[in-house]
Amino acid sequence: MTKHQIEVITSVERRRRWSREEKERLVAATLEPRASVSEIAHSAGIHVSQLFRWRKELCQISAASVPQLVPVEVVGTLPVPPTPASPEPPPAPRLRKKASMVMIELGGGRRLRVES
Repeated sequence: MTKHQIEVITSVERRRRWSREEKERLVAATLEPRASVSEIAHSAGIHVSQLFRWRKELCQISAASVPQLVPVEVVGTLPVPPTPASPEPPPAPRLRKKASMVMIELGGGRRLRVES
């Protein structure tokens, strides 16, 4: 004999109110390996799209705590190191792009230097 759970609504209100804990529990169940969202939604008595909406909303809330931007400090250009003197006459001036360099400071005292 199979037991079926039945929910009886006795009030005038027709919508069921889900607590945040209930939503989080159901959404967490969908994130398990090999979980079937449709089976979880069916067992909870809701439509699959409602479960996907809760998952989207709850994931956006938790993702908002992660900073999307990091602070950047712009510093002056570094001097170009002098070139050793050569006995040959200097070549004819050419149009050259300005040398540029970007220094990215990573965590733990590490730096990444990107030159043009």
